[in-house]
Amino acid sequence: MNRATIQSHHDRYFAKPAEPNAIGRTESLTLFGDAGRLVLRLVVGGLLLLHGLAKARGGLAPVMEALTHAGLPTWVAYGAYLGEIVAPLFLIAGAWTRLAALVAVCHMTVAIALVHTGDLFRLAPTGGWALGMTLQ
Repeated sequence: MNRATIQSHHDRYFAKPAEPNAIGRTESLTLFGDAGRLVLRLVVGGLLLLHGLAKARGGLAPVMEALTHAGLPTWVAYGAYLGEIVAPLFLIAGAWTRLAALVAVCHMTVAIALVHTGDLFRLAPTGGWALGMTLQ
């Protein structure tokens, strides 16, 4: 390979200059950045979707019970479908990803606040973070 070919391959995969997008922001257009975002979207979306499908099969009774215990209305439990089925589908599809991610983050924040607040600053018996161990 000559130097021009090597430079061409390098430019194609690693060193494209940042270009302004439709809203004037500059973003890196590298192959690995796009691939990383794709993997992240697929993994997070897939994990949330699997939790949502389990809730769809098993029902929302445990969620409604936690909401009632916290003093919130039970109809809020249907937001679990939004945060664990609809938002992950948008993440996986790559459509409206920022909005879908915001919905998923809000949903998970509420879930952690309702169920796992006591685990936030505690270590598990194995030495790991208790919240991470209980979410597995």
